[in-house]
Amino acid sequence: MRKLRYFTSVCMVLFGLWICGAQNLVVNPSFEEHTSCPEKLGNFNSDVIGWSTPSLGSTDYFHACSEAMGTPKNFNGTQIADFGQGYAGFYLYAPNDYREYMQAKLTTPLIKDEVYELSFFVSLAERSDFAINEFGVVFSDKPFNFEIKKEMSKKHLFSDTGNKFSYLEIGYSHFANDKKEWMLVSTTYIAKGNEEYMTLGNFKSNARTRKFLIKKGAKQGAYYYVDMVSLISNNTKATNTLAAEQPTDGPPSLNTPHLFQHVLFDFDEYLLLDSAKVYLKNTYDFLVEDPSLHIIIHGHTDTIGLPAYNMKLSGNRCKAVVNYFTELGLSPERISWKGHGGSLPVADNTTPDGRQKNRRVEFILTKME
Repeated sequence: MRKLRYFTSVCMVLFGLWICGAQNLVVNPSFEEHTSCPEKLGNFNSDVIGWSTPSLGSTDYFHACSEAMGTPKNFNGTQIADFGQGYAGFYLYAPNDYREYMQAKLTTPLIKDEVYELSFFVSLAERSDFAINEFGVVFSDKPFNFEIKKEMSKKHLFSDTGNKFSYLEIGYSHFANDKKEWMLVSTTYIAKGNEEYMTLGNFKSNARTRKFLIKKGAKQGAYYYVDMVSLISNNTKATNTLAAEQPTDGPPSLNTPHLFQHVLFDFDEYLLLDSAKVYLKNTYDFLVEDPSLHIIIHGHTDTIGLPAYNMKLSGNRCKAVVNYFTELGLSPERISWKGHGGSLPVADNTTPDGRQKNRRVEFILTKME
C-alpha cells in the first residue's frame, strides 16, 4: 500500500458538493503531524504536534516513516494505522502501577452545559497479556504536569490547586481485547465550562483496575494503540448546513471528514441512486486532476437492525462507491474504505428524516507520497 501523508485541516468545500464535518476540537486527531519522524521509545511528548504527556510515563508514537517506531510493525506487535500512517501507543495497565497518558490541548475551551461526543479507536497490542474494559478521561482548564510514573489518581489531580477538572470513565460489558481490529470507544460529556485540555489513560491503581488475564504468567500489561481521537459538540452537529451551490476559493481540506451531499441510501439498501452518481462523477473528475490525492471512504447506517448486520451494510455502501470510482477508471490503490455501522450518527435515529441522514457516506482526502 502506498504511503499516505495527512495535511493540516481547514474546513472548506469544493463546488458545493460537500459539507464540512462537525468541527473536531482535537488538534492532530490521527497523529499524522509530527516535528520529526519517531526514532525511539517514549517520543510522543516531543514528536507529536498538538499533544503532550502529563506525567513521566513514556507514551510512544508510531509512524510508517520510521523503521524503529514504524507501522504496521513495531516492538509491541503489528497493526495497520486506522487513519493515515501514524498512531499513538501507551500502557493503561502495567506492573507496579506504571501508567502512560496522552494530553491534548483543544482548539477552543468547552462551553458550559454543552454536550460533546468523544470518540477514539483502540487496538490491543499483540504482546499484551492483559486487557482492560474501561478507559479514563479527564477534562481540565489547564494542562497537568506531574513528576510521577504511576497512576494519576484523583489525589494527584486535586493536588493541582487552581486547575478545575472533570473525570469520567468509558466502560464496556466486554473487554477491549481485540488484537486485530480497531474498536470504537465513545461517550458523551456535559461540559462544566472553560475546559481546554483532555487527558486519556487509566487513572486507577492496578488493584482497582477492571482487567482480564489473556496469557498465563502475564508480565507485560495492557498496551493499547490509539487512533483518530474526536471531540465534537452535539450543537455543532445539529446545526450543520449544506454548502452553497457556488465554488469556493480552494480545495476541500485534507484530513477532514466531508459528506457526499447527495450520496444517501434507501433503508436497508446499498445500491447507488442515479442522483448520487452525478455527484460522485464530479468527485472523480477532481481526483483525476490531482493524481497525488488518496480518498478514504467511510460508510454509515441508521441504528435499526442488529449491529453486526449494520456493520456489513455500511461496508457494502462503501464498496458501492469504490466500485463506481473504479468503473470510471480510478486506480484501486488510491482508495481505502471503512464501514462503521450505526455507531457514528449525525442525526436523531428516532425520526425518519434523521435516519435518512445517517444512511450516508463520508470521505477524507489525503496526499500520497
